[in-house]
Amino acid sequence: MLSMTVGAVALMALGNNPPSAGAFCLASYYRLDPVAEALVSQAPQTPDRWNSIEIYYSGTSAGNIEQLASLSGLPRPQDINCHFCLCNGFGGRDGLIQTAERWHRQWSIMPGRTWYGSGQTIRICVVGDSSEKRPTGCQIRRLETLVENLCRRFEILPDSVYYPGDWQ
Repeated sequence: MLSMTVGAVALMALGNNPPSAGAFCLASYYRLDPVAEALVSQAPQTPDRWNSIEIYYSGTSAGNIEQLASLSGLPRPQDINCHFCLCNGFGGRDGLIQTAERWHRQWSIMPGRTWYGSGQTIRICVVGDSSEKRPTGCQIRRLETLVENLCRRFEILPDSVYYPGDWQ
C-alpha cells in the first residue's frame, strides 16, 4: 500500500513531464492516433495491391513530411517519395505516423538511387540517422504495429519486409 501511494505521488508530481531516462513512455504513446487511422486512404485498397514493405532512415536527426520534402528540394510535401513518415520527437511528436499523399492515392513510389523495390512496395521513412540519431523506443513500437497492420491487411509475408541493415 505504501509503495502504491509513493508511486502515485511521484506520478502526480511529474504531471505531463514523464521521466526522460526511460526507454519508453506509455503516456505519450497513448496520446498518438491509432495506427489504423494512418492506413485510411482516399483510393480503394485491394489485398493484392502491395506485396512488400521497405523501411529506411531519413538520414536526418529531425523532421516530418514537410521538412523532409523541403530538404529534398521538393516543391510540395505531397511529392515526398514514401507512403509513411515516422517522427522521432524533433519535427513531429515521437512515434507520430504521418501519411503521405502517395498512400492516400495508393500510388507507387518513384524509383530512385536508394530504392530497389517494385511498384508494389510500401515505403516507410523513419526519421533518424543510423549513426547519430537511432530510432526511439516509441518509433520502434509504432513501426512494429504499422508493419503488422499492413502485413495483415495486404497479406504481405514477413520475408517481404525489409529493414535497414543496422535496424534493432
